Amino acid sequence: MLQSSTLKFLKDLKKNNNKPLFEKNRKVYEEAKTDFAAFIQKVIDQHGKNDPTIKSVVAKDCMFRINRDVRFSKDKSPYKTNMGAYINRGGKKSLFGGYYFHCEPGHAFTGGGLWMPMPPELNKVRQEIDYNFADFKKIIASKKFKSVYKDLSRDAEYVLTRVPKGYEADNPAAEYLKLKSFVALVPFKDSDLTSKDLVKKTVAAFEALQPVIEFINNTIE
Repeated sequence: MLQSSTLKFLKDLKKNNNKPLFEKNRKVYEEAKTDFAAFIQKVIDQHGKNDPTIKSVVAKDCMFRINRDVRFSKDKSPYKTNMGAYINRGGKKSLFGGYYFHCEPGHAFTGGGLWMPMPPELNKVRQEIDYNFADFKKIIASKKFKSVYKDLSRDAEYVLTRVPKGYEADNPAAEYLKLKSFVALVPFKDSDLTSKDLVKKTVAAFEALQPVIEFINNTIE
């Protein structure tokens, strides 16, 4: 579980996203960061028993900085109002798919997959889905996966309007070949974040996603 003080810090930061106030409350931030890291490490330790590719991963290497890169953004708010961690083999900047946890009051979620891969990796995954659609379809149609995620995310930013070049429009896998990201997400309520069952629920969500991760990473590898 996460401490209510961690959520309060993020809520307060959203209301007053500025450097002077952040520095004034840096100790509170460091406590929230430590709390989130401890939670992520527990998840890694538990799910690492199911997925050995992440068992040696350390929480601090998975977590994203709270500072925003505002160089190319109209929004000059200096800090993110969430805490996030991307857990995968090779580190959060590697090419491999992995698991993600997003802690943001009112907008928390978990899940993962392969987000906006570069063309070489994207093409590999699409090709593998085309070649082995029966296997892929079996994974995403499994009772365990569907009970948690229903399907891969089809947010507009993740989907092409037409099948990519090289594939026929009537390809049985067309709806998945259109994807630019292969991710599945499940929302968490704020009450979930402070529940004693948070680690258990997160690990269960990761377990349901693991076959998708393995399909993607075997393809990239």
